[in-house]
Amino acid sequence: MSQHGLKALFPKHDIIYLAILAVFLGILLPMTLDIFRLNLVGKYLTYAFVAVGLVLCWGYGGILSLGQGVFFGLGGYCMAMFLKLEASDPESTKIQSTPGIPDFMDWNQITELPWFWEPFYSLPFALIAILVVPTIFAYIIAVAMFKRRVGGVYFAIITQAIASILTILIIGQQGYTGGVNGITDLRTLLGWDIRTDSAKYILYYVNFILLMLCLLAAQFVRKSKLGRLLVAMRGREDRVRFSGYDVSSFKIFVFCLGAAFSAIGGAMFTLQVGFMSPSFVGIVPSIEMVIFCAVGGRLSIFGAVYGTLLVNWAKTTFSESFPELWLFAMGALFIGVVMAFPNGLAGIYKSHIEPLFSRKPKMFEKKPSTPKPASAPEPVSAEPPSIPGSISAMGK
Repeated sequence: MSQHGLKALFPKHDIIYLAILAVFLGILLPMTLDIFRLNLVGKYLTYAFVAVGLVLCWGYGGILSLGQGVFFGLGGYCMAMFLKLEASDPESTKIQSTPGIPDFMDWNQITELPWFWEPFYSLPFALIAILVVPTIFAYIIAVAMFKRRVGGVYFAIITQAIASILTILIIGQQGYTGGVNGITDLRTLLGWDIRTDSAKYILYYVNFILLMLCLLAAQFVRKSKLGRLLVAMRGREDRVRFSGYDVSSFKIFVFCLGAAFSAIGGAMFTLQVGFMSPSFVGIVPSIEMVIFCAVGGRLSIFGAVYGTLLVNWAKTTFSESFPELWLFAMGALFIGVVMAFPNGLAGIYKSHIEPLFSRKPKMFEKKPSTPKPASAPEPVSAEPPSIPGSISAMGK
């Protein structure tokens, strides 16, 4: 790619925003927070993957999905299945009636590991499944909807229904999924204990690096020709279609990309927290993820990260201080931001803070030079000039 192309994809101000975010997340927070709070921030950052994907889908493509928790949960369950099989070796489960299978299967009188669990003994397969399974599921949904030109509020309601259906399915198949409790007691990753303080620091930085990579990918999409087409589709979809572009294909791509981002966040959530349950798949967490994007600014990938951190920090603070009122406080925060600042934190920065940096201090401003007024012409004497030797000069 040429230097001009790189400048177009990564303008100077976006590089500055990314650097500030990297310093804040990678240096400032680890230096100032204890391991418990830093692990909480790591959990918050797993939701930021979903918010960044929603910026591309909703902010740029106009695709409001109220079911992103589905892809977050699928990625988390794929990672949890590998970790659970590692924790369910015959030596650790010898007290069960059927050693070598997860404990919740033994409780439900299942005597043999299901066939779709067996490939998750392999970590490479699990890592591939984290990306492939949610993306394929998103592709099926997107093709079924966008090829039939289903969009707007109808698409939002359908994705919400899918989230509800998947939650009911996971809870109903308790012997295969862990039911309402989910997959718990996840301890090691290839023999490495993920519950220690040092492991939490490492997982935080792995989470941070993956988020930076997703931000770079999102920046590439939104600054490329695809990003401009997404904005055009959001405004006047019919005009883009009449111009010869296949609108449904662009929508399918960006929806699958958002699903892949969400799945990465779900897998990292499982590693950070040590469990995965259907409570992160349903309607409520999916709507909360939309709130993260809206508060940060649905047109800013960097604002989505800050919005996720702010909302989750407020949620933790309110729930600790006012356990009975934190839901009302969360609702008030969302309503207030949407009504007063519809573009979120990024809009506040653009309209109120950024102009302050663009103005030069008066003492350093160069005053414009004022042109000097033209000098008045000298008055012309009524008498003719005296010529030497003339009568007027010599006198009479």
